[in-house]
Amino acid sequence: MKIYVDLVLSLNFFIDFLILYGVNKTLKENRKIINLLKGALFGSLTVLILFLKLNKIEIIIYKIVISILINLITFGFKNIKKDIIYFYLISIIIGGSLYLIDINNKIEINGLIYTNNGRSLNKLVIIISIPLIILETLKELKSNKYINSNIYQVKIFIDKKTYSLKALLDTGNNLKDPIMKRPVLIINNTYNINNNKKIVYVPYKALNTTGIIKCFRPDKIEINNKVFKNILIGQSNDSLNINNVDCILPSKLKEEL
Repeated sequence: MKIYVDLVLSLNFFIDFLILYGVNKTLKENRKIINLLKGALFGSLTVLILFLKLNKIEIIIYKIVISILINLITFGFKNIKKDIIYFYLISIIIGGSLYLIDINNKIEINGLIYTNNGRSLNKLVIIISIPLIILETLKELKSNKYINSNIYQVKIFIDKKTYSLKALLDTGNNLKDPIMKRPVLIINNTYNINNNKKIVYVPYKALNTTGIIKCFRPDKIEINNKVFKNILIGQSNDSLNINNVDCILPSKLKEEL
C-alpha cells in the first residue's frame, strides 16, 4: 500500500485545525487564526513520528503529550485543563463519526483512493464530512453549556412546607403581574404544589398565543442561599421539556444571582 506523506500531513493539519477551531468557539477563547494554524501545524508535523516503530504504550503516551503541547501552543496555560477536555471530546465525536461512515459504507483506503465495493469515492467526502460534524457538535455543546450554566437549585417555602426544585434561568421569561410588576417563576404543569394563598391572575403572550396564568406569592424563595420574597409562582399550562427542569426562573433574577 502506498502512503502519500503530503496527503497525511494535509489531512491531519485540516482535522487538527477544525478541532482547535471547535474548542476556540465552544469555550470562547477568542484566539486568533494564527494561533490555531500554529497548533494545527505542530500537530500535523508530529504525525511523522508515528511512522517509527513504537509499541502501543509508547504511542498512547506520545499522543497524550502531543495533545497537551498542541493546546499549550494554541491556547496557553490559562484554561489548559478545560481546553484539553474539549479537545478530546470533539476529537472523539469526529473520530467516532468517521468510523461510523467507514463501517456503514465499508470503505477501504488505498493510497489516495477510497473504494466502496469497487466504486471510487472522492476523498472530499471525508473532508466535507468533518466540518459538518464540527458545526453540529458546536451547536450541541453551546446549547448544553448555556443550559447547564443557568441551572439552579431552588427552595420554595409555603405554609411551613419546603419544595426543592431544579430551575432554569431563562432570559425569555419576562412575565410580570400587571399591577405590582412582580416577576413570575413558572412551575412545570406536572409538579403539584398545594397552598392556600391568594390567587393573582397574570396575562401572558407567547408565540402569538395569549392567556391567563394563575399565580400566588409563596412565603419565600431561596436560590443559592439568597432569599427572595417578592416573586410570584405560576403553573405552566404546558409541560417544560428543557433538561428535566421543574421550573423556569424569571429573567429579572439574572443580575442578582
